[in-house]
Amino acid sequence: MILDDPRTEPRRRVGGGWIGGLVLANLGLYMAFLTPIQMLLAQQIDALASSGKEVALGWATGAGALVAVIANPVAGALSDRTAGRFGRRHPWILGGALVGAVGLVVTAAQTTVVGVALGWCLAQLGLNAMLAGTNAVVPDQVPVRQRAAVSGFIGIPQTLGLVLGVLLVSVAVTGTGPGYLVLAGLVVLCALPFVLLTRDPVEPGGVRGPAVRPRDFWVSPRLHPDFGWAWLTRFLVQLGNAIGTLYLLYFLKDAVRYPDPEMGVLYLTLLYTGGVVVTAVAGGVVSDRLGKRKMMVGVSSTVMATGSLLLTFRHTWPAAMVAAVVLGLGYGIYVAVDQALITQVLPAAVDRAKDLGVINIANSAPQVLGPALAAPIVAYAGGYAGLYLASTVVTVVGGVLVWRIRSVS
Repeated sequence: MILDDPRTEPRRRVGGGWIGGLVLANLGLYMAFLTPIQMLLAQQIDALASSGKEVALGWATGAGALVAVIANPVAGALSDRTAGRFGRRHPWILGGALVGAVGLVVTAAQTTVVGVALGWCLAQLGLNAMLAGTNAVVPDQVPVRQRAAVSGFIGIPQTLGLVLGVLLVSVAVTGTGPGYLVLAGLVVLCALPFVLLTRDPVEPGGVRGPAVRPRDFWVSPRLHPDFGWAWLTRFLVQLGNAIGTLYLLYFLKDAVRYPDPEMGVLYLTLLYTGGVVVTAVAGGVVSDRLGKRKMMVGVSSTVMATGSLLLTFRHTWPAAMVAAVVLGLGYGIYVAVDQALITQVLPAAVDRAKDLGVINIANSAPQVLGPALAAPIVAYAGGYAGLYLASTVVTVVGGVLVWRIRSVS
């Protein structure tokens, strides 16, 4: 296979094997990312500090997200400057998977909230290095006319990974410790086929880029306004998602009073994933054919806000199931189209991974800010009704601001 120069826009369509390998790598990555946040960390902290579990979970996930905010763009910048016969991205994908696996093993062994937080920070460090590599290979090797469809395929593991992860830790294995260990093994195994069986563009002549400087991580919204608006749009939509999903286990336990909240999370995740699978690839294909990125981001944000609004007024199991489907349908479109839109507003081809890392701060920062907002809302500002109303408002604002982007239709 002849690869395009990594500094230029790719022209050759990627094949099914390449897409399948990247999907598998992302599946392992998101199992390791999301299953602890949705299930294992909540269970582990509930056993260690049940009386203050909401605050403790918020601190642990917030600390990990803070590491992610720093690690992702730094790993991306280093990836952009990596030279050698193994390419720019593959070493970071495999190396990040290994460090992330070690972090999960460390987290499993902890018996204090502080220890759990530190172990999770190590896991986030490695997993975000891996994410920097997997994100960058799309603009490196996928042409614009195929990009939303491919983004739809690799967006499916973001929810399917959670489903499989929750199934593993609630059905296949018992206990939080074995759950972490299984995820640690899978994140490495899932990364290997893509790393070993696909090729990675290398810098012509193997020349390394300039050293990484702190100022490199500032992308001026004055010079690159579309990049700035894309960042803000993603930040707000992901903040709405973080506010609404972080306490799902506790919502089912304390507000809905579902008799088995752990299994309830699994059922809702299955419904949510079904919605994502229905719309992710289809939404990406439609967007590629129409070239209408902003319209579809706006529509998807409205659909997600509708699901959150339902939970504002109805704290029942049937309402939770309907909301899960609606949220999945909206997020499926969003994850495909927004990722494709963002790759079209990156300032420079030579800094793709670094700039995508800066964009990914808009994914990670809400995990820091979300707990800081969600905990006081639940405690003092309307409980779970106030929580989901806040999620609705923030998501709608994010969908509106996408229209400020000018260079993409």
